[in-house]
Amino acid sequence: MRIPVVAGQFYPSNPRTLKKDIKSYFSGITITPDPAITGAVVPHAGYVYSGRTAAHVYAALPNADTFVIIGPNHTGYGSMVSVSSDTWSTPLGDVDADLDLIESLPRRIIDIDESAHQYEHSIEVQLPFLQTLFKDFKIVPICMGLQDEETARDVSDELMDAISETDKKVVVIASSDFTHYKPAAVAYDIDHYVLDPLLELNVTEFYSRIRERDASVCGHGPIAVMMRVCRGLGANSARLLNYSNSGDVQPMAEVVGYAGVVVG
Repeated sequence: MRIPVVAGQFYPSNPRTLKKDIKSYFSGITITPDPAITGAVVPHAGYVYSGRTAAHVYAALPNADTFVIIGPNHTGYGSMVSVSSDTWSTPLGDVDADLDLIESLPRRIIDIDESAHQYEHSIEVQLPFLQTLFKDFKIVPICMGLQDEETARDVSDELMDAISETDKKVVVIASSDFTHYKPAAVAYDIDHYVLDPLLELNVTEFYSRIRERDASVCGHGPIAVMMRVCRGLGANSARLLNYSNSGDVQPMAEVVGYAGVVVG
């Protein structure tokens, strides 16, 4: 059992308070699931800062048998690319891993390693949103310590090999924040420069612009994997549903940027 490590920090540990908070983030947003959506980019900051942007994405996601959730490895623990086969617990209940899909992974680059996930928050914070909206789904949680373009290609190829063997509906979620600790105007400029090729699903240009602007997009590798897998599933475009920064909630000289994107 993978127990929550940021409940009470990034989001409330009390189930009633957590449900109330998540409901508030959806206020004024129409929940309209789009069956054409195969992937998304969702932030992973504390809910008070990024919950509203996350809600825009989750309001558009279709139900799925399995959500592949890919996040960066902030802690440095464990294998460089790892999948968890544990059941994940949150204040809203437990979520099982899709063991069939995990066992179908060729394991050329993706290891089964729980230690990489033990203290990592980027995947955990997505689960209460999914639990609020959907029932009877499973997850494939993948943590990436290596995020270069070659690794992203290898991870996406491995995922596509496994997904191609199933008839399940799969949606891929890339967990990522955008520019870290820059003035809001600077963050906006950098992030939208990087978002342009993302919205065209152009992985190579996406990496090029990150290097060009030294953009601190902490989950660029997971985003690239998501783009490649979604292209393999037939997607050809993406939409930016919401952009915000931490300064929108609490005035600060340097902010973190958040983008909510869907791919279909």
